[in-house]
Amino acid sequence: MIAYALVVAVTQMLWLTFAPIDTDVARDFHTSQAAVGWLANVFPLLYVLLALPAGLALDRWFRGSLLTGAGLTALGGLLRLVHQDYAWALAGQLLVAVAQPLVLNALTKTATGYLPARQRPAGIATGSAGQFIGSIVALAMGPLLEGRHHLGLLLPVQAAIGVIAFLILAGVLARHAPAEDGPPAAIGVAELRAVWAVPLSKTLARLAFVGVGVFVALSTYLQPILHHNHISSTSAGLMLAGMLAAGIIGCGAFPPPVARRDAARRYLIFAVSWVSLCCVLLALAHASVLADFILVPALGLILLAALPVMLELIERDLGAAGGVATGILLLAGNAGGLVVAVIVSLVTGTAWIAFLILALVALFGVVPARRVAGPAPTVPAPQPV
Repeated sequence: MIAYALVVAVTQMLWLTFAPIDTDVARDFHTSQAAVGWLANVFPLLYVLLALPAGLALDRWFRGSLLTGAGLTALGGLLRLVHQDYAWALAGQLLVAVAQPLVLNALTKTATGYLPARQRPAGIATGSAGQFIGSIVALAMGPLLEGRHHLGLLLPVQAAIGVIAFLILAGVLARHAPAEDGPPAAIGVAELRAVWAVPLSKTLARLAFVGVGVFVALSTYLQPILHHNHISSTSAGLMLAGMLAAGIIGCGAFPPPVARRDAARRYLIFAVSWVSLCCVLLALAHASVLADFILVPALGLILLAALPVMLELIERDLGAAGGVATGILLLAGNAGGLVVAVIVSLVTGTAWIAFLILALVALFGVVPARRVAGPAPTVPAPQPV
């Protein structure tokens, strides 16, 4: 599970490589900041297209599909070394973006295949934390390793980390086969329909749309929103790093006891209500740097831990079809990220409106959170013809 979490962290690190240094990258690549933005934007776009096919592949050929995703991730990092220009950077990012669904969709199935039931919530939390650790590493590594007039050691170091993570995971997968909990109840489109027929799938998809939507919009536009209050990009970056660090703490602290006490419904209701409250307070006190430094990490502490809570429900109730079910959840989350981010981008000049929109989006999660029930029936088997 640790080897898998390392590969997850690498996908996020490569995704956000250029985000914290986009101005310098635009200068070095002789292109615009908007073009540099597409080095990251291709990831959610391709995720929406590839999430379900990747989930089906993982449910059919788990080890081969996961290893392919890890290998393509490492290869994408290496591809960016061919020549330090925009074309090769984009080619590498596209390859990693294709690989990302094969890696992230494997989270619940990795826990199911390699951990006993009592340890799976902690394993899912570990894999989820890998995403946020990779994001923090990317935010810190860019400013530290870029050169004065080029990217310096940044791309070689990241490529080396990607290759090492791939080799570690390949070694583990070669030595240990996952436990077999039985094949999915159906194949291909039939499996997708069977998973979607389970009410929990629709409920968690709506929650992911809301939660990931708020997270992506806040991560993307916090600095422009606060710019009009004369809050520096450095301060905004530290707030986002604090949000991610708090989220890692939350992933370690909350999901295991929530699973033991079967308290997912209560936690998810609390999470969306807490996020909405924090956004309202940000709308009221956004001009205060101290308030922002408290509220943004406080929001991340509860919000980011909701992801492993939802994934644990998938592992518990959808078992062998976890690849498709996780794909549906993450597809909905990436779609929410695109939609909410676009809406917020239209009002970044008016901070209180932007934060109130995020508060309203979070409130839309209360209804699906209240519909989360206890253990649900497993994916129904298709009727014989």
